[in-house]
Amino acid sequence: MSIQYRELKRRYQLDGPQKTVEHLSEALRERHLAPDDFSLRDLAEALVPDGGEWVRLLDPRSGGSTVLEAADGVDLSAFQNVAGQVIYSKILDAYQQSAFVVSKLVSTIPTRLDGEKIPGAGKLADTDMAVAPGMPYPHLGFGEDYIETPATTKRGFIVPVTKEAIFFDRTNLVLRRASEVGELLGLNKEKRLLDLVIGVTNNYKWRGTSYNTYQSSTPWVNELASNELVDWENVDAAEQLLADILDPNTGEPVMLGATSVLVMPAYRHAAHRVFNAAEIHYTGTDANTSTVAANPLGNYTVAESRLAYRRVVASGVAAGDAKKWWFLGDFRKAFAYMENWPITVTQAPRGSEAEFTSDIVLRFKASERGAAAVIDPRYVVKCTG
Repeated sequence: MSIQYRELKRRYQLDGPQKTVEHLSEALRERHLAPDDFSLRDLAEALVPDGGEWVRLLDPRSGGSTVLEAADGVDLSAFQNVAGQVIYSKILDAYQQSAFVVSKLVSTIPTRLDGEKIPGAGKLADTDMAVAPGMPYPHLGFGEDYIETPATTKRGFIVPVTKEAIFFDRTNLVLRRASEVGELLGLNKEKRLLDLVIGVTNNYKWRGTSYNTYQSSTPWVNELASNELVDWENVDAAEQLLADILDPNTGEPVMLGATSVLVMPAYRHAAHRVFNAAEIHYTGTDANTSTVAANPLGNYTVAESRLAYRRVVASGVAAGDAKKWWFLGDFRKAFAYMENWPITVTQAPRGSEAEFTSDIVLRFKASERGAAAVIDPRYVVKCTG
């Protein structure tokens, strides 16, 4: 889609910076516009007062002193705001790309703390909830129950826009750098979450004691060996393991909500065959009797991740064994990303040292801060082949 820069300039003058940026943000978010539709040079010529002259003065042949003198009083706010929104959109697209499947499976919990203690209710003081006529209601007892989440970490990069990028209209180069920034930040977050999901990193700390996410004995069992995903019976085995896990506070089975399955790429088609089959066939101990029924597994969400497979192999598991790993459960209850702030893009003020020493006209800093945390490992089962 071609941008009408004169109309953009007119709308900026009439509506002001806030409404114009909001309108562009909505258009980019709803895919009516794409970052690649824009041109940095055309934006500068349209939105900077005497933009054509300002862009011309970026040419080194115009004389360095002339550029500096001319740039001092130039209002670049409109150009900065619109260019910043375009770059932010490119960063966000790469940060949220579909390959980062686990980032979408887990919960995101906003927090203002650098690691925190999350309290929970203890076992009920009185499980008999019957209240006789005229008698007082019993009090709910709270025990000392809590988890501790890890400290958060800030990560980020700077996307520079040089005078050459504007003068020679190297918009694609700037947007490529912005996309790389978003992808690097998103990839780092996805890998940290994956390491929790597969059990390479273990940061579950419950009541002051650290535990591995996956246990094969007490205090819970959520690891099932020799359970390659072949048919519905393997899913049933994982479900039975989950059914045996009890909430440590209530003694009741853990309450599963929406249920998801994460598989390695080699079992992508096997998983879709198992979970999306129209019907299942079962032959019991009597080989003469066979039962045909509707597939009961249609309520599962199936996701596959190449990154998950590579992280399992990187942890030391043989490739042939790693491809058989799969996970089933409620990932939103089991894991979370403790987020101080989401992906955020800020602009550096003009007149910095970088502008003089490196001809960097604009700089945009992308950052996010958070930590991947195990909230309750009792809601997920790990199966190996």
